Amino acid sequence: MYTTCIRELYRHLHIFIAYSIHVYVGMCLEKRVFYRMVSGLHTSINVHLTAKCLLPAKNGYGVGTWGPNYNEFQKRFDPKRSNGRGPQFLKNLYFAYLVELRALAKAAPYLEQGNYFTGSQEEDSDVKKAVSSLLKVVESFPDEHFDESRLFQGDQNQAQNLKKEFRSHFLNISRIMDCVGCDKCRLWGKLQVQGMGTALKILFSGDTIGPKSTVSRKGKFNLKRTEIVSLINAFARLSESIKEIDLFRKMVR
Repeated sequence: MYTTCIRELYRHLHIFIAYSIHVYVGMCLEKRVFYRMVSGLHTSINVHLTAKCLLPAKNGYGVGTWGPNYNEFQKRFDPKRSNGRGPQFLKNLYFAYLVELRALAKAAPYLEQGNYFTGSQEEDSDVKKAVSSLLKVVESFPDEHFDESRLFQGDQNQAQNLKKEFRSHFLNISRIMDCVGCDKCRLWGKLQVQGMGTALKILFSGDTIGPKSTVSRKGKFNLKRTEIVSLINAFARLSESIKEIDLFRKMVR
């Protein structure tokens, strides 16, 4: 069921990526960032597909087992078998991860100051501790993972139009997810897209923009409950993909 879900998500995102890859050259920096983030999500789904394959029984009979399929991973990411595009797809996954990592680092004061309500006081406390633990790990990374201040420079009217275009594209991708037949994969798809949108919202909010900037609850900045949930879960999916890539690396050694 899990593989069926992510396979359907892959099919819908593949249409977008297949079109964008032909117009990538000549894009402005902001549009390249957007393309690489969506490509990173697409790659993350690819990695999940190859890491959780139904493998046939060794003797050809009996029930198969779920596990990593190295041949399928090579087919999608080996330079010789992917027309040289596989390594760039993997780089886009790491890029999307770094963007969301930076967003979590910037929103750390805001998330630390928040209260989390689950309906159970014990679980509320556990969630707050888990978020605090996650943010400590996030803040242990250097600030140089992504510098959002390089984006939307120059003419401010053009910058505002680009931001509106970003929002429109994310909404369009979210609407594409509405076409997915499986409820579970539609939910995961929309959640991950909203997580990316939330990351960008954080990066371009606050009094200052740049590697050292943060957002807190003292100003006008606000995140909805669904945005916080989607950001953390989207980051978790990207993290899991990178962990699975490391598993394939170990298979080669």
